[in-house]
Amino acid sequence: MDCFVIFLHFLIFTLCTLVKSQSSLCRTSCGEIQINYPFGIDDGCGSPNYRNILVCSESNRLELRTPSGRYPIRRIDYSDPHILVTDPSMWNCEDSSRFRQPRPFSLDTSIHFSLSPQNDYLFFNCSEKDVIVEPKPIFCERFPDRCDSTCDSASYLCRHLPECGHVFDSRISCCSYYPKATESLRLMLKYCDTYTSVYWRNLGVNQPYNTAPEYGIRLDFDIPVTTRCLQCQDGSKGGGKCGFDLETHGFSCLCDKGNVTTFCKDHPQHGKSSRVIAGTATAVSVAGAIGIGAGVWYFRKVKGAKPVTHGVQTNENRLF
Repeated sequence: MDCFVIFLHFLIFTLCTLVKSQSSLCRTSCGEIQINYPFGIDDGCGSPNYRNILVCSESNRLELRTPSGRYPIRRIDYSDPHILVTDPSMWNCEDSSRFRQPRPFSLDTSIHFSLSPQNDYLFFNCSEKDVIVEPKPIFCERFPDRCDSTCDSASYLCRHLPECGHVFDSRISCCSYYPKATESLRLMLKYCDTYTSVYWRNLGVNQPYNTAPEYGIRLDFDIPVTTRCLQCQDGSKGGGKCGFDLETHGFSCLCDKGNVTTFCKDHPQHGKSSRVIAGTATAVSVAGAIGIGAGVWYFRKVKGAKPVTHGVQTNENRLF
């Protein structure tokens, strides 16, 4: 009986530890990058619109998961909602004239990210038999829809490659083209040696020089703010974290003592949830089932056991 009491104490301690740990399941950073709503790197945290999109690698590096691969994230800006990612397969200044075959960057159309219009794409050594490579006429600035098929060989970025202290050999051509979709990007790369993306970063200063070119891909995102999420995050109401139910994707306010559908300091009858995030519910239910099963099995064994005689333990009353 002493063994069973010890086992029960161990089980209760394990269950309490699992339930208590749910308050710290939503990590708030990966490396030096802060993870705030609507993002989450743990399942059930943030908005379901961005579920399983961000990954914190074993080396503590934040990455974006897309159909074309995983890409390092340089920074996330929540005031001007966008993230800046880098593509190691794209050309950079260090490559000089050594061109590598890149993989076309693509996004899942079902997620709430979009390629920013502040991106410019530079293509190198394109076949002039298959691609229209020529300076764009002046009217293109006013009527860009009439110039979609032209790769601009006289663009500012081709003449002033960011961060590059050298110029290309005259045999290497450069042109600027904004692909409207992944398919057009793949088609361009079929006839060009390589490409790169340049993002115009806002310097936060007055005109006329308030932006600067920087290598990277800017992706814009939405922050779905709801009244329930604002109440959940309100410090006076408990300061919870906005999350979602793994099964229903419905809103869940993640608190230290459990999850609720309103806010942490609300009364229990206002919707306290029996589910917890990131697999805790599964762990608790499995541990509970094991404990109950072990208890029932133990009492049946004790009840039906024959008494031990002369200090000899038989197979009929053996516990393990």
